[in-house]
Amino acid sequence: MEYVKLGNSGLEVSRLCLGTMGFGDASKWIHPWVIDEDHSRPIIKKALDLGINFFDTANGYSDGVSEEILGRALNDYADRDEIVIATKLYFSNQKGPNREGLSRKAIMREVDKSLKRLNTDYIDLYIIHRWDYNTPIEETMEALHDVVKSGKVRYIGASAMYAWQFLKANYIAEKNGWTKFISMQNHLNLLYREEEREMLPLCKSENIGVTPYSPLASGRLVRDGAQKTKRSETDQVQKAKYDTTIEQDKRIVDRVAELAEKYQVSRVQIALAWLLQKEEVTAPIVGATKLPHLDDPVAAMDINLSHEDLMYLEENYVPHNVVGPQ
Repeated sequence: MEYVKLGNSGLEVSRLCLGTMGFGDASKWIHPWVIDEDHSRPIIKKALDLGINFFDTANGYSDGVSEEILGRALNDYADRDEIVIATKLYFSNQKGPNREGLSRKAIMREVDKSLKRLNTDYIDLYIIHRWDYNTPIEETMEALHDVVKSGKVRYIGASAMYAWQFLKANYIAEKNGWTKFISMQNHLNLLYREEEREMLPLCKSENIGVTPYSPLASGRLVRDGAQKTKRSETDQVQKAKYDTTIEQDKRIVDRVAELAEKYQVSRVQIALAWLLQKEEVTAPIVGATKLPHLDDPVAAMDINLSHEDLMYLEENYVPHNVVGPQ
């Protein structure tokens, strides 16, 4: 496994991050395809054995159950000093005033809840899951700075927003002497490349770590349209992101399959190799609900696509509606 610095920081992370949205309790989550703790723990253990030290979760995944599963497994299997735990806040499965968002009240409450569920003294990377249009960014950035200075959080990151918002947040922090974001967790894969327009150039310029989510477009990049899975049939978020562009995306999916056959590797390896070769990308977030799901991402690290291969994969892309920022 290769380890790199995350953005403009001294934090060392593996070139792959294990995403844990698929671990939890289906009764507490919008996704009925998630797997329970008994099935999640072997996957976390295998990730560690493969050298992955970077794990991503969120307070809203299965209403916090994902954090609990990850925390217990890492306490049993890992050396905490070597592990990088990222979790997020913004969304809430509970309704009512002050339940959601990035107010000072929400941040101070949710960081403590996440620490308890993860059973750890600190969070390595605390990420705002979305931009909060109802809270002044100054309030959010100061509160995040305070949780860093309290020792509860080591670094902060952001996810899924417009480039102007990300730049504004870091400008506000810098102007006031507060902690700045070191990472951007954004939506990026061969079927969705809108982040290449502004966000990736910004991150390159500012030395921001990039940790893309949905690197396989929820599996659509690596299987034929006729192939069905429990997730493909029940994941409404996936349908909202990709159903409207099925026809134009199919040409790209076909080329992934073509190169996989040419090089006698899996489609997963081709799709991830494309992402890993983007100079702005630090560590794609890969999900796994079965043990074999981790083999191809690791193997993808050894694939070097030629310039011609990269252009061949990219040339059929057409603009998509922006997905992620609210």
